[in-house]
Amino acid sequence: MDVSPDAVVGDPPTAAPPAVDVLRDVEPGDLDAYVRMRCDPAVMAELGGPQPRERVAAQLRRDLETVRDGSAWIKMIIPGGAAQVAGTVTLYSHAGISEIGWMVAPEFQGRGLAGRAVRAVLDLARADGRWGPIHAFPATTNAASNAICRSGGFAFVGAEQTAFGGRLFRTNHWVIDPSAQPDGSSAGRAGDDVVPA
Repeated sequence: MDVSPDAVVGDPPTAAPPAVDVLRDVEPGDLDAYVRMRCDPAVMAELGGPQPRERVAAQLRRDLETVRDGSAWIKMIIPGGAAQVAGTVTLYSHAGISEIGWMVAPEFQGRGLAGRAVRAVLDLARADGRWGPIHAFPATTNAASNAICRSGGFAFVGAEQTAFGGRLFRTNHWVIDPSAQPDGSSAGRAGDDVVPA
């Protein structure tokens, strides 16, 4: 057994620190990740179904432009220890509000990645100061996304009809004002686990 000079005999060996998740801006090379998520029936079940593959490249180009011009943050979630993109978190302004949304590929779901990434983006928004209150509109039937809102400190506004991709959906409306949160309120849960790239 390899023991450090400061260890007391009988102490368990020190475990390696957990791998850290990374958030980075979307890049031109993320087309495969976009296709994996946006063309997947399970990922898109609450958003009207999978997108046609031919639309995904155009979406990536639009997303890259919004990141370049600063009108949106589109962060790719890379789980600690993985080489593959697991999902996205997007923060953007439209129709006079700031909205956050997220998706995670099926093989990475159930690991808490989206919740940690959402809290990390909210921390970035608090530090940035320009987004104001941030709204989320998960489908009423999307238990996982509604749980992320609830545990992330969002306040429930109510259920409503929301347009997305040319269709109307029954959604829950949640809102949070990152500037009103104590500094580090969500970082305590996510900051040690997620590092912006």
